[in-house]
Amino acid sequence: MDIIEADEDYGDAVLAGQRWEGRSFLRCDFTDADLRGLVTSGCTFTECKFDRTDLGDSSHTATAFRSCRFDRAVLASAVFRSCTLLGSVFVDCGLRTVVLEETDLTLAGLSGAVLRKASLRGLRLREANFEGADLRDADLRDADLTGARLRECRFAGADLRGARLSADGLVAGNLRGARIDLPTAVAFAAAHGLQVD
Repeated sequence: MDIIEADEDYGDAVLAGQRWEGRSFLRCDFTDADLRGLVTSGCTFTECKFDRTDLGDSSHTATAFRSCRFDRAVLASAVFRSCTLLGSVFVDCGLRTVVLEETDLTLAGLSGAVLRKASLRGLRLREANFEGADLRDADLRDADLTGARLRECRFAGADLRGARLSADGLVAGNLRGARIDLPTAVAFAAAHGLQVD
């Protein structure tokens, strides 16, 4: 039976360079903790706080961060592989150098996030909040943006070929200068009230 650490306070803890495997955390507070170089595998974090936490150069494989909060967290060169960040919220985090591979960001809060030139190819981004986000020059090929909130989101130079977007997203997002494929162009035209024959 898995041991769950619940409501623990790891604030200001120095846990840099540790390796965690199969650990579960519920409502734990990692505010101002030093987690640089942390390596996790098969861990679960549920409703945890990572406010001003240093997760730089950390690596996470098959780890779940569910409904967690990352407020001004340091994520420079952090790697997430086959992870889920379901419902997690990112506020004023530097995300440009984060590596996300086969990771689920469904319902994630990324409003105002700077993801310019980020590689988000093939990621599940369903119903994520990207309002006001900077996705210029980002690689979003084959990404699933169904139901994502894209109001005032900038896509200039972004590659959206094969991406799935809802009609609302095609209207709300600023797609000027984005690279799209023919099916998306047809969907874009239809979403804007044009009749495509």
